[in-house]
Amino acid sequence: MSSILTNNSAMNALSTLRSVNNRLGENQGRISSGLKIQSGKDNAAYFAISETMSGDSGMYKAIDESLTLTKNSVSTARLGAETVADLAKQFVERVAFAQGGTAEVRASVQNELDELAARIGTTISQSTFNGESLVDSGAAVTVVTGISRSSAGSVATTTISFNEQDLGVIQSALGAINLTTSSTAALQEADLKTAETQLTEAISAATSLGIAERSIETQKDFLTELTNRLDSGVGSMVDADMEVEAARLQSLQVQQQLATQSLSIANQGPQNLLSLFR
Repeated sequence: MSSILTNNSAMNALSTLRSVNNRLGENQGRISSGLKIQSGKDNAAYFAISETMSGDSGMYKAIDESLTLTKNSVSTARLGAETVADLAKQFVERVAFAQGGTAEVRASVQNELDELAARIGTTISQSTFNGESLVDSGAAVTVVTGISRSSAGSVATTTISFNEQDLGVIQSALGAINLTTSSTAALQEADLKTAETQLTEAISAATSLGIAERSIETQKDFLTELTNRLDSGVGSMVDADMEVEAARLQSLQVQQQLATQSLSIANQGPQNLLSLFR
């Protein structure tokens, strides 16, 4: 039955055109944004997971930047400790040289020792990064290295700890040696032993800081890889496949043209009824 009041063909064609236009709009949105999931309405589960993973990635990147500052501080402190160890080695060698020497030789060597002690002090004062020194106390340092997320969604931080190194103690012990006032026995026993002990302490300090620096470097490398994996995982869930979207765009544009033509034909139906009354 044909009617001039109800055009079922036109309504069907219009419904099809609206559906095609809606899908075309979604397709163009994915192409323009590069995302197939832009909000919870697109895919609630993927959206929630991707947002959580993106948040974790952001936190890891921030922690990585913070670790860079800590690494630089530790690296500077390690350089200072290694320099102090080198100077302490020279100190020990000069004390050993003075063994059995005359008072004149001891006085001359003592001048060298005073200069070495002063250089150790200068090295300690200069071993700072951004105003932070890790060589002026023995305090423990705790550094946040990342986060851990439980299956329930709760978040906790992960940390590593290391000790600062008090190089000033080494300087004081070496500075206390005075060959001009030491007896021969003290020179051979106490002074040389003290110098050797402080050299060992300096080497130990440099080693400890080197281990801490390596641990931080390893963690930074891990965080870099981890954030790359997280970002890649998020991308696989929410990024649009541009090849697929390009092909879909072509198909939808053709469907739009056909639906428009179909609507045009359907709208001509009532006009065709006029021929029945001629």
